[in-house]
Amino acid sequence: MCEMRLLVSVATIEDAAAAVAGGADIIDAKDPTAGALGAVSLVMFGQIRATVAGLRPVSAALGDATDEAAVERLVRDYAVAGASFVKIGFAGVSSHSRAGLLITAAMHGAADHSGVVAVAYADADRAASLDPRVIVDAAAQAGAAGVLLDTADKHGPGLRALMTPAAVATWVAVAHDAGLRVALAGQLTLDDLDYVKNAGADIAGVRGAACEGGRRGRVAAARVSLLREAARRSGPAPAPAPVAACG
Repeated sequence: MCEMRLLVSVATIEDAAAAVAGGADIIDAKDPTAGALGAVSLVMFGQIRATVAGLRPVSAALGDATDEAAVERLVRDYAVAGASFVKIGFAGVSSHSRAGLLITAAMHGAADHSGVVAVAYADADRAASLDPRVIVDAAAQAGAAGVLLDTADKHGPGLRALMTPAAVATWVAVAHDAGLRVALAGQLTLDDLDYVKNAGADIAGVRGAACEGGRRGRVAAARVSLLREAARRSGPAPAPAPVAACG
């Protein structure tokens, strides 16, 4: 069985140092002032990666994709800069085929440097995005590395309020069956980590729960340590994740 990993989103080198000190498994570069998937600058990404110093994988949130050429260039920049994987969303995308083209373009940019993670929104209606099940299908068909289920509106309800445990577990299982690594996020708290692990997810992603002062505050090593401990002791998932999902 794969052990669930803790991803902590960081915006600065201080955040990154605190996340590493607290034991986060994955450091995710993201600007919380720029939306659900706001990208940090390429310069800041390089500084975050230098701070992590190879101790953990570093991922990059790159916003919502709208144009194939633009997303390919953007992904290439961060992939060459050392992103282990990149995350792209689909706000405003209304068709399966369009999502597939954007994921394929991102993969061209990533080449052999990074994995591509397609982001589905549990509150898809608020982002004029596709149903999360459609994102799984598009990601699998395009050959993406994984999928993330998140929330687009960080002022609205979190994942746990939007979807029942059964619905999330079904979504995770479908993604695993398609050979995808699966992450869950969306305003998760310390108390939500059992919910995430019991759904069968490989990765739990947090920002606000790891910060002093909320999502736009600063990551605190002590908070990260508590989250990591909770992730490790959470109850077992209902079924083992396939090898392809463990990475």
